[in-house]
Amino acid sequence: MDQRRSERRALLIEAGFELFGTEGEGSVTVRAVSRAARLHTRYFYENFANTDELLGAVYDAVVAALTEHVRAAITPDPGPARRRRLIVRSVLEFCSADPRRGRVLFTEARANPVLVARREAGQRMLIEGVLERSAAERPGEDPRRARVSAAMFTGAVVELIQEWIAGRLGEDLDVAAAYATELSLPLLAPFESMV
Repeated sequence: MDQRRSERRALLIEAGFELFGTEGEGSVTVRAVSRAARLHTRYFYENFANTDELLGAVYDAVVAALTEHVRAAITPDPGPARRRRLIVRSVLEFCSADPRRGRVLFTEARANPVLVARREAGQRMLIEGVLERSAAERPGEDPRRARVSAAMFTGAVVELIQEWIAGRLGEDLDVAAAYATELSLPLLAPFESMV
């Protein structure tokens, strides 16, 4: 019974991902998601209270997949510079391999209150992680300076991904990753320990 429920939940999340990632939030209705998943609407309500809860699950699934993708891309002991480049490249690669991912994480998630809250929570968590690493590496640093650096890092990463998704950074993933790494070495260093 639990396995079937888990399978139905996965089907609903996949259907939500498809609709949200291709047509946007307006297309994600209980009926449309249930139809796309080939399930009765009662199974939707067995798993989710409403479409916002489903969208949160879709967002969380894409974030989890991104984290796994980044971790898998990092080779053992690549050295600091190569590690930074692998991180940047893998994030850009993940978003461009399936445009729905970028739309869920960075485009559509800007309008829905549930997803805005998730993005903000994720960004705060990233900032706090950067600040922890910074405090360990530079214990006497002015806390305001450290927070400015952390905010710049998180903002730079989001903007870089959006520019890449929009196609404004060319088509060569390696060139974009090399430039991003070169230009943001001080900002990327704290991120290394987080993946």
